[in-house]
Amino acid sequence: MTTIAVVRKGTQVAIAADSLVTFGDTKLPHGYENNDKLFKVGESYFGMAGTTAHFPVLRKALTSLAPAELKLTSRDDVFDTFLKLHPKLKEQYFLNPKEEDADPYESSQFTVMIANRHGLFGVYSYREVFEFERFWAIGSGRSFALGAMYASYDKLKTAREIASLGVAAGCEFDKNSAAPVRLHTIKLKG
Repeated sequence: MTTIAVVRKGTQVAIAADSLVTFGDTKLPHGYENNDKLFKVGESYFGMAGTTAHFPVLRKALTSLAPAELKLTSRDDVFDTFLKLHPKLKEQYFLNPKEEDADPYESSQFTVMIANRHGLFGVYSYREVFEFERFWAIGSGRSFALGAMYASYDKLKTAREIASLGVAAGCEFDKNSAAPVRLHTIKLKG
C-alpha cells in the first residue's frame, strides 16, 4: 500500500509520497528499486494508491491524450479527463473494471491525487472527483497522515512541511509505508 498526501497552504501546494512497494508479505524498500510513487504529466503531479501495475498504465494513458483532452484545471475538467481516459484504460491497457456485481458504475480500480497550479484534486475508482481546500491523504497510511496534518496545519508555515510530516507519520506507523519521502511543491496560479 502507500501513504500519499496533498496540502494547500498560502500560495503553495505540495504532494508527497512514501517509497515502499510491497508484494504480499514481501517488501521492496528504497535502495533495491527506484520506488517513486509520484510522476509528472504536463504541469501536474500525480500520486496513486493501488497495484503497482497502475503506475505505468496511468502515466502512459495520460501522456497519450491530446492536449485538448488533458485538462486538469477544475473539478469538472478532471472529471471529463478521467471519463475520456476510462475507455482507453479498458481497450488499450486491458483494465478489468469489475469489482462487485452491485456496483453502480465500472471501476477504474485506482485512487489518484493530483497537484497542480490550479489546486489539489482526488479521483476515486468510480471517477468521483474531489477538490481539496486544505489537505488530504490516500493509501494504507492515510489515517496517520490525516491526523498529523490536522494537528500541524495551523502551526506549520508551508504546504511542503505539512505534507512531509503527514507522509512521515504514515511511514512511522503504517507497516506498508516507508521512507524516504518524495515531495514536490508548486506555486498556485494567481
